[in-house]
Amino acid sequence: MELSSDEEEARTFVQVISEKYNPENFPYGQGIGVVLLPSPPGSPVKDRLFLPSTLVLNDCGISKAGDRSDIAAFCAHVVELDLSFNQLNDWGEICTIVSNVPQLDFLNLSMNPLSSMQLQPSMAEVFSRVRRLVLINTQVSWDTVHTLTRNTPELEELFLCLNGYNTVSESQASCPSLRLLQITGNQLQDWTEVRKFGRLYPRLSTLVLANNSVDSVRDTKEALERLFPNLRSINFNNSGLRQWEDIEKLNFFPKLEEVKAQGIPLLQPYSSQEKRSLLLAQLPSVTVLNGSAVSEGEREDAERFFIRYYQDQKCPERELPERYHVLVSKYGRLEPLAEVDLSPRCATLSVRFGEREEALSLRLEQTVGDLKKQIRTLLQLPANSVRLFYTAREIGFTLGPEELKCGSRALHSYSMRDGDEILVVQKVKSRCSSSDT
Repeated sequence: MELSSDEEEARTFVQVISEKYNPENFPYGQGIGVVLLPSPPGSPVKDRLFLPSTLVLNDCGISKAGDRSDIAAFCAHVVELDLSFNQLNDWGEICTIVSNVPQLDFLNLSMNPLSSMQLQPSMAEVFSRVRRLVLINTQVSWDTVHTLTRNTPELEELFLCLNGYNTVSESQASCPSLRLLQITGNQLQDWTEVRKFGRLYPRLSTLVLANNSVDSVRDTKEALERLFPNLRSINFNNSGLRQWEDIEKLNFFPKLEEVKAQGIPLLQPYSSQEKRSLLLAQLPSVTVLNGSAVSEGEREDAERFFIRYYQDQKCPERELPERYHVLVSKYGRLEPLAEVDLSPRCATLSVRFGEREEALSLRLEQTVGDLKKQIRTLLQLPANSVRLFYTAREIGFTLGPEELKCGSRALHSYSMRDGDEILVVQKVKSRCSSSDT
């Protein structure tokens, strides 16, 4: 009987391991992290392999498990298993693999088509040892997610990115062990969906909501304290936050110390420095903002900037944020910062060439190369024929003249001032073939 094309192309977990770690590929009996052991009499596996503790079998076309005893013989010491980008679409096959990897701690099933099959509770106990579970772009249902979390009592990290969720289904049983939830790139918009994570995962410390359209934080201080008592880090990158009130509400999370909020509509009108200062001033307990640690000096600068920013806006008293009043009570009302022009100036220097001396007005943003051209024109000297030495009058007698060698260096970097001197020396070719003096 001929096999169908699908059956011909179906590859098993055991088959892929056997091919990837075939003893013939390791002529000395072992490969990197792979130990070849003699098989006991009657073993179903010709040669037993103790594979690396981290086993990566991504994008291998796996759709079936293969023989249970072979999996157990191969994977006795496997701790981390990456099965991403395969063709697994049957939880029964996945459970056969997992149940025969006794030390499994990390499991990555990303990019496998898991949308059509539900995981039966009676099968889910095999996941009980897993502490980190990655289900990115699997379209796995919330019912299956809850079945998994109910049967993984030590689960600490869960990745549910790119699964098309626009709502969050609740469960009767919470998952108190979960510490990190990454749900990046879904379609969550309403805060009423996000707040469900507080009930589902009461000890959550890190929540990554990046690339969702969450447009607000609509909860009271009491509700946020109750729902997220342990949250230390939240990521709103590329979300839909539009109001400063939503940033202020982040202070209601009692343990929050790290915030990411880049690419949100609220901050689009501001410069990079304004964005960071205004955010930082609003979040007094945050110690890491957008991935960068906050120093005490930066915090004070940001808080002072915040006061001046709202003073300059001349907002009506009733429109000033509460944080403004808190900071004014700390620093008082502040005078505007003096405007300092730091742009390069012009200076008039004395140019000496032999017995000749000329006054030359220079734009200090130009380079040494520009200066040489200007002086050759002034003194009517041929190209590449001069060396320039700069003397600052105030320190010239102490340090002596400094040769201007780097043609691309700006003149203002030498701190030139009116009255300083440029000595022009014409190059003289030596009689030797060596370089000019």
